[in-house]
Amino acid sequence: MSSLLLTAPAVEPLSLAEAKAFLRVEHGDDDDVIAALISASRIHVEAQTRRALITQSWRIIIDAWPGDGRQEVRPGPLQELTAARVYDFGNVAHAVDTESFVVDAGSSALAFAPWALPSPGRFAAGIEFDVVVGYGDAAADVPEPLRHAVRLLIAHWYENRGLAALGAVTVLPSTVAALIAPYRMLSL
Repeated sequence: MSSLLLTAPAVEPLSLAEAKAFLRVEHGDDDDVIAALISASRIHVEAQTRRALITQSWRIIIDAWPGDGRQEVRPGPLQELTAARVYDFGNVAHAVDTESFVVDAGSSALAFAPWALPSPGRFAAGIEFDVVVGYGDAAADVPEPLRHAVRLLIAHWYENRGLAALGAVTVLPSTVAALIAPYRMLSL
């Protein structure tokens, strides 16, 4: 399964003003650095949890229909299926009715009857789903422990902006790992 970002989030889980207040920065000299740290921290938390914090659009690509009729969607949490396509032998995409799928938001998966859907003609990447994922459109929709993990990463990276020595292991604060642990979507 491959996942491709189609539409990035419109906002970050933390505003520049909130980040500066947390860092106790009162000047504007580092605004660009702090804004970049906000994005980098969000992306890091999303990668560690396999969850989109703010609403985003993604394309999920699989080779064939899973035999059990369930397709996990990562990143999660799944909000909506907007399109589904199957490619034939000639690499032509054919739309599949989204009503053929049930969005299981609780487990961030799509449920369907694989025997009732057209088989892909391509050997690889024969099926595509366009989905909307994330906790919501606003920073307030993101669970507070994940927002705080973003804050702590921003602070850590702001204070440790120097280059690490060659071969040195850089360790993130253990509090970040503890905050995101309950939200991690693991693969079995």
